[in-house]
Amino acid sequence: MKRWITGFLAAGLVLLSTTALHARETVNISLFTWPGYGFWFIARDQDLAPDLNLEIQVIEDPYESFALMSAGRLDVSSSTVEYGPIAAHEDTPIRLVAYTNPSYGVDKIIVRPGVESAQDLVGEQVAVLEGGLTQIFMGIWLEDNGVGIEQVQFVNLIMDDAVGAMLSGQVAAAEFWEPFGSVLLENMPGAQVVATSSEPYWIETALLGDGMYMSEAFLDARPELASRVMQAYFDAVAFWKANPEEGNRIIARNLGLEIGDVEMVIGTTGSTHEGGIHVFDLAESARFMGLLEGEPPLGLSNGQIRDHWQLTSEWWERFGLIEGIQEPEAGIRFDAMERLVDRVAP
Repeated sequence: MKRWITGFLAAGLVLLSTTALHARETVNISLFTWPGYGFWFIARDQDLAPDLNLEIQVIEDPYESFALMSAGRLDVSSSTVEYGPIAAHEDTPIRLVAYTNPSYGVDKIIVRPGVESAQDLVGEQVAVLEGGLTQIFMGIWLEDNGVGIEQVQFVNLIMDDAVGAMLSGQVAAAEFWEPFGSVLLENMPGAQVVATSSEPYWIETALLGDGMYMSEAFLDARPELASRVMQAYFDAVAFWKANPEEGNRIIARNLGLEIGDVEMVIGTTGSTHEGGIHVFDLAESARFMGLLEGEPPLGLSNGQIRDHWQLTSEWWERFGLIEGIQEPEAGIRFDAMERLVDRVAP
């Protein structure tokens, strides 16, 4: 009888475990290989959202992720924060829902040996992610140094390919984030850093940063789930801030990076990392989005996402990627974060 009861209980536990697993709601998430997006892996591996099954894909081209979101095959994506105006212009059903971290020195413009000034780039090819913040960063730097954006040829390359293009001589300059910038400098003696996001303008504008996107179908059909997914992300940030060493190991393992590459970007202390990024917690992000009283860190202002939208829109209009500037609500959804803030933010 004892053996029968034990077996019955064991079978019951298996059934309960299987039922609990099946009760989890699946959310499909994408990111590309960069430590600033690795908090999703912490949320999954630490089971910080027991009611969610976080299916995470690494997709290196953000526009591939956006296409999959439009097709209903992805729900959430972490990427750089400039895509909203383009999505609104193209009537793409993708919306920015959170600004997650500003750059604090992690981004660099590097020129090849022999380039002494921006004038030396006239007529040359320069590598950027077209339609990405790297293109705006390069455009502003060129114009600040007397070279028009029409005087160079922009080449659309992801980070790995941009390193190769610099080393082969295909391009004369490129924008990199870490750890790719350091990889290039180590392998290209004489290459120079001519601009970094640690300079006051880039910090004050928060132009260079990252965000969380969700598909409109996901936001409309499963609004409470959208807020719970966002909470899972920010719970992972809170875990990392309290346990940066363990968190960094989780991120490195899942992205296939050396621990030093992760530390180069997000640091080792769980706080602002000079030469890297500042990782927003929920309250900081909500203040930047204008959904919680108080000021964000780094001298940024409450609701600054609206200024960010305006600035990126102006540049996308100049690059010919959009016609006319729409209101932020055309490409930003505030409701998922608003629900979350109402529940948990201080």
